[in-house]
Amino acid sequence: MDELTAGDFTQSIEPFALFSSWFAEAVAKEINDPSAMAVATVDGDGLPDIRMVLMKEHNEQGFVFYTNSLSAKGRELAANMKAAANFHWKSLRRQVRVRGPVEIVPEAMSDAYFASRPRDAKIGAWASLQSQPLESRFHFEKEIARYALKYAIGEVPRPPHWIGYRIKPVQMEFWHDRPFRLHDRVTFGREKPEGGWSKERLFP
Repeated sequence: MDELTAGDFTQSIEPFALFSSWFAEAVAKEINDPSAMAVATVDGDGLPDIRMVLMKEHNEQGFVFYTNSLSAKGRELAANMKAAANFHWKSLRRQVRVRGPVEIVPEAMSDAYFASRPRDAKIGAWASLQSQPLESRFHFEKEIARYALKYAIGEVPRPPHWIGYRIKPVQMEFWHDRPFRLHDRVTFGREKPEGGWSKERLFP
């Protein structure tokens, strides 16, 4: 696919189709983890928090990622079910920003994705008290060994705290690098996740 010109993507009227196009190109060309996105939440004091996760599904409903609900981001989302995300495909010189409310995906979805993970990753989901203090790496390795022994036979079940979240965007912004920092920016917005989109172009 040739590099999209300013006129190509700024004329788009539907952000999910545009994201799908850009993501497909990122999968083909980005060197590392094209599905990586920075997810931002806020804590109880309103202090922003941000970390990298892997997007595991995207469609017109939103953007799905999985994590430990007892982690910092899980606790912050429990208190405020809203988030922002950013995709940065450096090789393509593009970014996509997403903002909106968050919902927990159905358990069947979390079960299905967890079942697809490598066995060691499943064991790690049980062994890791994500975001909690860890006295030593040795202690973590002991926990890994303990759960590996516990689930040595048969399938490893999904931990009840390991769940999926879907960001349901009410705003999506597409950014494309241009010479001399005269970038192209187009934002799509709507009042609620079920509504129609409006679009406007922004100064870089």
